[in-house]
Amino acid sequence: MSKTRTIILGASHWHVPLYARAIGEEHQVVGISDDNVPLVQGLAKAWGAPVEADWRMLLDLPEVGLAYVFGPHNGMTEKCLALIERGIPFVVEKPLGTSLAELSQVRKAADAAGVAATVPLIQRGGPADRWLAKAGRPAYQRISFIAGPPSRYLDNGNPWMLDPATAGGGCLANLGPHFVDLFLQACDESAVSVHSRLSSALHGGAVEDHASLIVTTPSGCEAIVEVGYAFPGSPLKRYCSYTSAGEAGFASVDSDGSATFTALDGTTESAVIDVDSDPLYDPFVRRVAQTLEDGFRGLPTLAELEDVMRPIWQAYDDHHGGEENG
Repeated sequence: MSKTRTIILGASHWHVPLYARAIGEEHQVVGISDDNVPLVQGLAKAWGAPVEADWRMLLDLPEVGLAYVFGPHNGMTEKCLALIERGIPFVVEKPLGTSLAELSQVRKAADAAGVAATVPLIQRGGPADRWLAKAGRPAYQRISFIAGPPSRYLDNGNPWMLDPATAGGGCLANLGPHFVDLFLQACDESAVSVHSRLSSALHGGAVEDHASLIVTTPSGCEAIVEVGYAFPGSPLKRYCSYTSAGEAGFASVDSDGSATFTALDGTTESAVIDVDSDPLYDPFVRRVAQTLEDGFRGLPTLAELEDVMRPIWQAYDDHHGGEENG
């Protein structure tokens, strides 16, 4: 079976190395683009593909069957709409744009054109998600995910992540979608309200380095989601912890992977699971390849991303509108 001819837009994104091996094995990369060509020469050599500074040049390559969309968030909408116009299915990193309106525009265009699209919400179905599922449908969930400092984006060639104009926001827009998604998927509902607090007090940057959300669904399910760029640069990478109280009991996962589940009858089981999110990108790429012909059946949809981003963009609106009130 021949591999799908694939293009990679914005290949200097820090996640691309996590995709790289699987992309090389599952797809035939026929072109990559990035504003900073020297940053992606290593990927070009590994994939045996030419590099273009202008992503538009890749759209005219023959028989392109798939695209991966990375790069600054403020350029994602234009890239996605161009792919939709040409009928090319695509994978696009969250948050897809710098506003809910941009995401909705792309979702509506893809639906109207019948172009398949998916989003790497890679925590879905991962070890932490599966463990939390032991508690059943959650009444209350709490997720904390504190990644390394903002300076890592300067170090990995993505300084645009620290500019609100190009990134749309900081840790909330970047990290928050994964965990709002886990909660909404577990509840099988959409968010009805969000209370939030965003801060840049630790690093004093232009984007927030800490954010807290309280997300509520119509039936009263509630999640506290805390994300941040507040962990020091370290081989440990991050701090994370998860709890879920549901109809079957209480599940928890700590930063070292130690996990417990206490059932309603009081019995407790324990395990150690892998809480590193980096390995989850490889199987996602392989599922993209497996489901491409079926329109990415079973993978996250743009409509689901829209549900996820609605409370997140609302939190930014509330924050910017309430600056004087802290």
